[in-house]
Amino acid sequence: MKSVVSITSVVRRQLRLWQDHLLALLLLAGLLAPAYGQLRVDISGVGATQYPIAVVEFEGDSKTSEVAQVIRDDLTRSGLFQLIRSSGTKLNVNSEIKHDSWRDRGADYIAYGSIMSQGDQYRVEYRLADTSQKKSLDGVAFSGSEKELRRISHQIADRIYEEITGIKGVFSTKIAYVLQTGDRYELQVADADGQNPHVVLRSKHSIISPAWSPDGKQLAYVSFELGKPVIYVQTLSTGKREPIANFKGNNSAPTWSPNGDQLAIALSKDGISQIYTVNRKGSDLKRVMSSPLIDTEPRYTPDGKSLIFTSDRSGNPQIYKVPTTGGDVQRLTFKGNYNISPDISPDGETISFVTRESGNYRIALQNLQSDSPRTLTDGTDDQSPSFAPNGMQILYSAVEGGKSVLAVTSIDGRVRQKLSALNGNVREPVWGPFTN
Repeated sequence: MKSVVSITSVVRRQLRLWQDHLLALLLLAGLLAPAYGQLRVDISGVGATQYPIAVVEFEGDSKTSEVAQVIRDDLTRSGLFQLIRSSGTKLNVNSEIKHDSWRDRGADYIAYGSIMSQGDQYRVEYRLADTSQKKSLDGVAFSGSEKELRRISHQIADRIYEEITGIKGVFSTKIAYVLQTGDRYELQVADADGQNPHVVLRSKHSIISPAWSPDGKQLAYVSFELGKPVIYVQTLSTGKREPIANFKGNNSAPTWSPNGDQLAIALSKDGISQIYTVNRKGSDLKRVMSSPLIDTEPRYTPDGKSLIFTSDRSGNPQIYKVPTTGGDVQRLTFKGNYNISPDISPDGETISFVTRESGNYRIALQNLQSDSPRTLTDGTDDQSPSFAPNGMQILYSAVEGGKSVLAVTSIDGRVRQKLSALNGNVREPVWGPFTN
């Protein structure tokens, strides 16, 4: 993994110290085409609190077991639910629920429902009951094609998660990442569980820094197809893309403002990497501040008023914060001599970043009211942290068995998932936003 902001030999030497801070590779071609090779999910650990729940086979069409299993898998991956075996039981939305019997089996909650085919469409009805209070907690009906059943299953899991925990679920959100197979690079978008991947970009040229727009309809990224890094914005539904930064030198590290009207980017057009803002069409370029050394990897705070970023202005790479209009710069990280690739939680209270410990690169978490970070992972080369839109998990890349894979950790570090690609190296993941 190479940095893209080197200009002079001195800067190159500095940036080699940052070795894995911008991972990348992806590319160009095509609209949403099927990707080859699903991801295998391995889960370890459990949450501090687990909610016992039985997800019973939905009664009706033959697709009932598929829907129930996706819901079970989603809840299991969160680490917050203990799945109680339902022993092949099937229930529909009109079934009488024997609350005491299910509670005796250890289930505090029971999810069940019905699936009926209506031509080429399916109607999925679901219910959630509390066995201790002996009452229904939630119920809704969805309609969709066979291809949409996974999405519907994720939406049901989201409702269960939110009803029981009080926190919005992220099972129906998307992730984006880079898959390298030989000398081919693909930017893929997949469900949050790594399934149902689609290729957005395919090329022999690498790209870096994919970034979701706040509405989830576009991706910004850096492509090397012109022999230099250029920032593009691509609409996912049509494949249409536009260059928004093609200045002299390197154009890198795009990130969207919370309202989607602007992007912060890193440009070396004046000799060394500095941070600018630009509107989504590529005009109204403004320099945020001036620095004698490298400033890169900007991220907007959720209120849109500040940027956190990586800089080596203190002699080694650390995380800083600055108003989007410029002004006083605040250093955020002090522990260790190598902290890069920041992301900020949706509530704006916490940052995640890559820290170097004894030669290993790991994901750390730090509350902005404290200067004491906490290391969440124990890998040798963990990179590119990205918060889930509910702030409860962090997506990142890890090395396992000599290959780069997708990984997810809970923010307390108790639950970890590895999403292993079958046919390549997976890098530079980013978690998409909540969408309607």
